[in-house]
Amino acid sequence: MLTTIKFQLPAIAWSILVLIFCNLPMSQDNQLPLFEGFDKMVHLGFFFILTVLLLFGKINQQNSYHYRPLTIVKIIIITAALGGGVELLQWKVFTYRSAEWWDFISDMLGVGAGIFSYLLLHRKSRIIEKA
Repeated sequence: MLTTIKFQLPAIAWSILVLIFCNLPMSQDNQLPLFEGFDKMVHLGFFFILTVLLLFGKINQQNSYHYRPLTIVKIIIITAALGGGVELLQWKVFTYRSAEWWDFISDMLGVGAGIFSYLLLHRKSRIIEKA
């Protein structure tokens, strides 16, 4: 258990930052004129990075790029719990923020992109190893 936490410290730290940033009050005066949907891209980016950090921790823990499908399922469950938790906090606790299903969907798209990237790179590294 402690060794798992040791290897997942970057992911844990990033999760704490995501919780903080997603629940900070937004100032209407200082808002940059960005395009519509920018906040969804931020959610996607936060969870893409979180997924990559979780996978990186697992790779370092087992000292191998090999994975089990159960690892992917665990990462999906962990990130879904965090994304859902953020939206629940925004809905019930930090009412100055709005909870949106689209934010949660963006979170899960970021997770999917992170897993897809890992699987794509893992496949490429296996092809290179065989050559």
